[in-house]
Amino acid sequence: MINATYQAMLNGKSVIRMIGERASARRAQIGASEVFDFSLGNPSVPCAPEFTSTMIDLYETQAPYALHGYSPSVGIESVRGAIADSLNRRFGMDYTPAHIFPTAGATAALAHAFRAVAEPGSEIITFAPYFPEYQPYVAGTGATLTVVPADTAHFQIDFDAFERALNPRVAAVLINTPNNPSGAVYSEQTLRRLAQILEERGREWGHAIFLISDEPYREIVFGGAEQPYPARFYANTLTCYSFSKALSLPGERIGYVAVNPRAEHAELLVPMFAQISRTIGHNCPSSSMQLAVARVIDKTSDLGVYERNMELLYGALVRLGFTVEKPGGTFYIFPQSPNPDAMEFCEQAMEYDLFMVPSDSFGVPGHLRLSYCMETDHLERAIERLEQFMRERYGR
Repeated sequence: MINATYQAMLNGKSVIRMIGERASARRAQIGASEVFDFSLGNPSVPCAPEFTSTMIDLYETQAPYALHGYSPSVGIESVRGAIADSLNRRFGMDYTPAHIFPTAGATAALAHAFRAVAEPGSEIITFAPYFPEYQPYVAGTGATLTVVPADTAHFQIDFDAFERALNPRVAAVLINTPNNPSGAVYSEQTLRRLAQILEERGREWGHAIFLISDEPYREIVFGGAEQPYPARFYANTLTCYSFSKALSLPGERIGYVAVNPRAEHAELLVPMFAQISRTIGHNCPSSSMQLAVARVIDKTSDLGVYERNMELLYGALVRLGFTVEKPGGTFYIFPQSPNPDAMEFCEQAMEYDLFMVPSDSFGVPGHLRLSYCMETDHLERAIERLEQFMRERYGR
């Protein structure tokens, strides 16, 4: 006998992964240079050189038990301290090591945050468009993910719809800014209004509503802007972070949850995360990865290529008549599909070896997610292919 829930999930695989697999199969057939894969958000720039030199130094100079031994269940103390100090310097916070819990990337960070504040029968609210994997992440806790419809003009929060969705069963609100898939960045004004509403409803219902802030794209913001730090504006915030994007380390699976020191039960949450790990088999991330990122805590890869690529692709989409909001960050763009059936449009594009993701699973039908994680010269060739496709199939 096997588990029926996970067996049923085989029929609902990630559309992002499925299209990425089709692109990989096509590369094997005709070569990578002729395939234009906009599917996966896999960082395309090299990891920060300081990270590489740090890893070499660690492996040459550190004792094997420090590099390869089990870390404490709540993470290595010095690493937790380095993360806390960085957040305090950058964002004017007052974290201590006791408020930091290292995880195997942002996915594990979210898994711990959800389980710490939600129970079976409670709700977690998020805003469309949203990362589709939030659905199974939340379902695994026994809670329900409630999706607030999108403001498709600018992909900001529709506060009227949000307030209609709020009810006493809501345990947490989940935000992702800069946003995957839209590239939208929430302003300080937006974050302050969100905090005010959560504070008012929390007082009304007699329990805290936690804000879970999913921030793997925090450093990828365009036009010289910065992403305001959501925890500055709301006490009951759990910040979930991954070093995957800023340092170009997605396969290393290293991130953390940061508990706002002013949050309700702040002193209990990190020890609770360690107990949650016992139930989901997390058992702390790699010791060597923890030590390495602590040494390069304020470094990033050369992220400027993403803004250059965005400008190229945005300009091309506008010229081709797409309706598209200019991203404020990330490495995604989210235009409307010229064909109301976005999946059909993507199937047509694949005939030209253009691999895009239809938007239905992101909670906003009729759009496309394009990841521009690729070498700029390859993107330029992809744009030429897109122009050919749109000319031949849509007369543009």
